[in-house]
Amino acid sequence: MEYMLNVGAPNESNVEVHKYYGGTVIVTAFLALLFQAFLHKYGRWAELLDLPLLVTIYFGVSRRNPVSGLFLGATIGILQDALGHDSPIGLYGIAKTFVGYISSSVGARIDTEHPASRFGLVFILFHFHQAVLAITERALLNRSAPFFTTRLLLDSFVTAAFSVALFALLDHLRRPS
Repeated sequence: MEYMLNVGAPNESNVEVHKYYGGTVIVTAFLALLFQAFLHKYGRWAELLDLPLLVTIYFGVSRRNPVSGLFLGATIGILQDALGHDSPIGLYGIAKTFVGYISSSVGARIDTEHPASRFGLVFILFHFHQAVLAITERALLNRSAPFFTTRLLLDSFVTAAFSVALFALLDHLRRPS
């Protein structure tokens, strides 16, 4: 069932919180991690997308609960670290924890159902995710990591564009009200 969440002052508009069928979040996160771990073997085009990031953002925005977004981001990030071979465990966990929290907080305050707002939100959160990764790598691992490159700009546009289509597909997994 869907229900309305009243955020802030009484005169503010209500924001809809979406419910999903049992296991939807777990299966979707598992498939995103699986595809992310194995698609890179089929070409560099697969490296343009960060599917676990998109799942974190989508369910964070849809569920609109910062605590659940935080835990979802942490879980997906740590599992992504465990499946990947190029980063120590915890690096993506830290970044996706922040993204999960922020996407849930933003989702509770603004309407993110429009494709343009979804594109913009994913574009911004992609770069925020990259900034957290770069700061964490520099601070904890003493490694140089880029904050911004033209490759990251291309990745962010492709990821944001793909997210519009993916989010529309994931909207069909909601339980009817």
